[in-house]
Amino acid sequence: MTEDVSRETPPLVDKLFPRAAVRLSEYAELLATEGTLRGLIGPREVPRLWDRHLLNCAVVERLIPEESSVADVGTGAGLPGIVLAIVRPDLQVDLVEPLLRRTTFLQEAVDVLALDNARVVRARAEDLPPASYDVVTSRAVAPLAKLARWCLPLCVEGGLMLAMKGASAEEELDGSERELMKLGAEVCHIHQLGGDELALPTTVVSIVAGRAAGGSRHGRHGR
Repeated sequence: MTEDVSRETPPLVDKLFPRAAVRLSEYAELLATEGTLRGLIGPREVPRLWDRHLLNCAVVERLIPEESSVADVGTGAGLPGIVLAIVRPDLQVDLVEPLLRRTTFLQEAVDVLALDNARVVRARAEDLPPASYDVVTSRAVAPLAKLARWCLPLCVEGGLMLAMKGASAEEELDGSERELMKLGAEVCHIHQLGGDELALPTTVVSIVAGRAAGGSRHGRHGR
């Protein structure tokens, strides 16, 4: 099964991300082998790595401005952070993860894939300096209100928090509106990405951070 995942790149990958297809396939192989062995990816997820995980994450790049500094909070096995670093070499991506066994895998993946634009940061989101990033991403980490308490303060003024969500996105956003406003959220929107290309479109809640969230207009673009 891992051979099917890692060595047979779906035609859609070559169509959407031709320059990134080789590295995406190498990452798929890492997830299907070492990622599974270390408990970062469930064995049942291996047959659907491409459609449910890799391509699902890759289309998020459509919402990220050029040359942005990005923090992927609770990145786990590198989703979506490593995928974004692969498909968008113009980005500077920090893979934020507190657990040692995960950061060990992440560093190995960054080294094997030769990702000069990705860095592993072993930390909790709340321990990072505020107003440090243009964009903060997350995937299946926590309910939206709780997630916003971690992510919005990391955004510069006018920056973006991008939360990958499922069918509950609209309900979560409605239920979190008051708290989001307190945290400095200015504009909230639900995006459906890849609807014409993917078996299941990717749902992303985007939130524009105001001054109360970050307090600075300048993100960190360098190292």
